[in-house]
Amino acid sequence: MAALLIDHSAGRKSSEHPHEHRPAAPDTTPSRERVAMPPVTVNDVPISRKAIAAEVQNFPARNPGEGWRAATRALVIRELLLQEARRLDIAVEQRTDQDGRRETVEDALVRGLIEREVRVPEADEEALRRFYENNLRRFVTPSLYEADHILIAARRDEREAFAAAREKASSIRSVLAAAPDRYAEFARDCSDCPSGALGGSLGQIGPGDTTSEFEAALGDLAPGEISPLVETRYGIHLIRLTRRIDGRRLPFEAVRERIAAYLTEHVNRQATAQYVSLLVGRADIKGIAVDGSASPLVQ
Repeated sequence: MAALLIDHSAGRKSSEHPHEHRPAAPDTTPSRERVAMPPVTVNDVPISRKAIAAEVQNFPARNPGEGWRAATRALVIRELLLQEARRLDIAVEQRTDQDGRRETVEDALVRGLIEREVRVPEADEEALRRFYENNLRRFVTPSLYEADHILIAARRDEREAFAAAREKASSIRSVLAAAPDRYAEFARDCSDCPSGALGGSLGQIGPGDTTSEFEAALGDLAPGEISPLVETRYGIHLIRLTRRIDGRRLPFEAVRERIAAYLTEHVNRQATAQYVSLLVGRADIKGIAVDGSASPLVQ
């Protein structure tokens, strides 16, 4: 597959187009600005401003007050769980993860408390099959595509070059509209992608193999159809779909364990939220309003 198509930048900010005009992303960098909040206590145990300030980094927010409140709620819930674990004399059994990292005593206490006090019923076979039947769309393999493309390379931040690339691609598209059999010829002669030597062939493409714009255009094409101009960070593309391989439904047996794990986690989150809500309702919490569902354990 042509390297120019692979999108390795999903999920991170691209630096390829520093002058491209995009809506400004909200600044979620934690602020060092001091937030005016009353002293916070949990059953008369204070939550220090120093601890809150350290916790804020784990709660990116639109403004200092929002981040401060989120961090404070998390620490309040944690203190409440630790107090309950000590009251019930929960044994400390520190575990080590697969990377050799040993959990802290406090983490072990919280985990032990939840494991002992939160009862999570296992979904029976009927519930698993019912979930499967009600969510059949979740259990379909992704569609695959066999496609060709012609790339006229240009950077979006170089306006004149990008406009010229668009004009060139448009001219090629006009010729192909009347003579689609010349597609491979144009790919060999004009494409800036190494796939041009193969008549533009990209082979088989699956979800995530290309940029989002390219993938969306593929989904709109019928076999044999040539796309309108498709603009990506690499330039202008003319895509021809040669074959679509529709996804197939996975049998219940193939996804049974996945469903069971999902339902167990879902029920566990609900049960933990209810348990935390009970603790919150019994506690004397001052300085901030706390809802049990705000627990970091149930996010």
